[in-house]
Amino acid sequence: MKRILITGAGSYIGTSFEKWVSQWPEKYQVDTIDMRGNEWKDKPFSTYDVIYHIAAIVHIKENDTEKYFSVNRDLAVEVAKKAKAEGVKQFIFLSTMGVYGKETGIIDEKTKPNPKTPYAQSKLEAESLLSELTDDSFKVATLRPPIVYGKDCRGNYPRLAGMALKLPIFPKVKNERSMIFIDNLSEFIRLTIDKELSGLLFPQNKEYVITTNLVQLIAKAHGKELKATRLFNPFVSLGIKISETFGKVFGSFTYDKQMPGGPEELEYETCSFEESIERTEK
Repeated sequence: MKRILITGAGSYIGTSFEKWVSQWPEKYQVDTIDMRGNEWKDKPFSTYDVIYHIAAIVHIKENDTEKYFSVNRDLAVEVAKKAKAEGVKQFIFLSTMGVYGKETGIIDEKTKPNPKTPYAQSKLEAESLLSELTDDSFKVATLRPPIVYGKDCRGNYPRLAGMALKLPIFPKVKNERSMIFIDNLSEFIRLTIDKELSGLLFPQNKEYVITTNLVQLIAKAHGKELKATRLFNPFVSLGIKISETFGKVFGSFTYDKQMPGGPEELEYETCSFEESIERTEK
C-alpha cells in the first residue's frame, strides 16, 4: 500500500485526487494536512511513502509579493527537506505552465522558462531548489500542468462556460490549447506514484482543445445550441495580438505531446473529451 500525504487541506486538485484513488482502498492511504501555521512541523512524515505538495498562494489581494516566495518557494523546500530527512521516498510538486511567461505558442523541451509574475517566479525558484534534493533515495517529481478543468473548478474554464451559456453566437476559430481534465490529472498522479517518476513532467489531454468546440460542447451539455461564425475572426486575430485576455481565450498555446509525462508516454486518459465536458457541466 502506498501512503500519501497531501499538503494543502481543501484544495480542489488535492481533494479530487483523494476521491479518485478511493476507488482502490487496498492500494492507497491518503491523508491531508493544513499548512497554515506551524503545526505541520510536528507531524511525523516517516509513515508516508509520498508527499504530494499542493499548498500554494495563487492570488494576493494586497501588495505583498514576498508572500508568494515565502509560501510557494520557501515552504515547499522546507517540507521537502523534512520529508527527505524522515525517509519519504517521493515528493510531488505542483508547479505551473505559467513559468514560461507566455500565453500563446508551442512549448517543447527546448523552451526556456521566463516567468512574468511573482507567482510563476516563486514556483520556478522552488523547482530549482527542489531539484537539488533529488537523489537515489528521494525522488522529486515536478508537474507543470496546463489549464485544469472539471466540475467545480476555478480559473479560466468557468469564464468560458459563462460565455457559452450567455452568448447567442461565438467566433469560429481553429486554435489549439493544451488542457487537462481533473480525472486525467488525478490518474496521472496515481501513475506517477506507482511508477515512482521524477523530474519535470507535463501532463495533458491526448487531444488539443479548440476553443470553439469547447464552448459548443459546454452549451450542448446544457441543452443549448451555440452557433459559430467566422464573421468576427478579423477582430479576434487583432485582439490576440494586442490583448493578453484574447490570447488566453482564442490563441494557440500547447505543450509538445512528446514532452516527459505527456500522453504519448503514459496512458492516463479516463474518458473522451466530450464526456469530460459532460461530467464537468452535469
